[in-house]
Amino acid sequence: MRPIARPGEPDKRSLRREILAVRNRLTANDLRETSAALAGRALELPELGQAGTVAAYVSVGSEPGTRALLDALHARGVRVLLPALLPDNDLDWGPYEGEGSLARVQHGGRMALFEPAGERLGPDAVTTADAVLLPGLAVDARGMRLGRGGGSYDRVLARLERAAAHPALVVLLYDSEVVGHVPEEPHDRPVHAVVTPSGVRRFLREP
Repeated sequence: MRPIARPGEPDKRSLRREILAVRNRLTANDLRETSAALAGRALELPELGQAGTVAAYVSVGSEPGTRALLDALHARGVRVLLPALLPDNDLDWGPYEGEGSLARVQHGGRMALFEPAGERLGPDAVTTADAVLLPGLAVDARGMRLGRGGGSYDRVLARLERAAAHPALVVLLYDSEVVGHVPEEPHDRPVHAVVTPSGVRRFLREP
C-alpha cells in the first residue's frame, strides 16, 4: 500500500464535513427507510449468513441505521457483539441480547452512544468475530474507508491483524458515500464490502 503522509489529513477533515452536512439534512423518514433497506441488503451477504459471531455497533443520529439489522441477526441466533467506548478511545465488547440490553452512555461532550449493558468481554473479543461491521463516512473504489477520526476502529483493525484474525470487514453507508477517492494513511486498511440501501459492492480480499 502506498503510504500517504499526514499533510493529507485536512482532506479527510474536509470530506468528513461535507458528508456530515448531507447526513444532517436527512429526515426521520429517510432514516427509517434506509435502515430497513440496509438490513435487507446486509442479510443477503453470505459473510453474515454463515457467521456465528458478528461484531457490530448501534447507529446514532443520522448514521445509516443498524437497529433492524442487529435485531434480525439476533433473531437468527447469531452472537452479536457491540462496542463500549473506553476512556482511551479503545473498544471493549459485550453481547447484544435485544433492545433491552442496551444502555445510553454519555461520553463527555460527545454524542451519547448506545452500549451493551451487560457483561464486558474485553477488547480482544472482537478477534472471535466472523464478520465485523464498521461505521464509516465514505468508502472508495479500492475499499478504503473514511472513519470519523477517533481512531477506535484503527485499534480494532490493528488488534485483528496482531491476532491473525481475518473476519469479513463490512462498512454500512448511504449510496452517495461511495466516492472516487478517500485519502489514506499508512495504518489504514481496506474493507471487503460496502452495503448501501441500493446494493452491495465487494472489494478484492488480500490472499
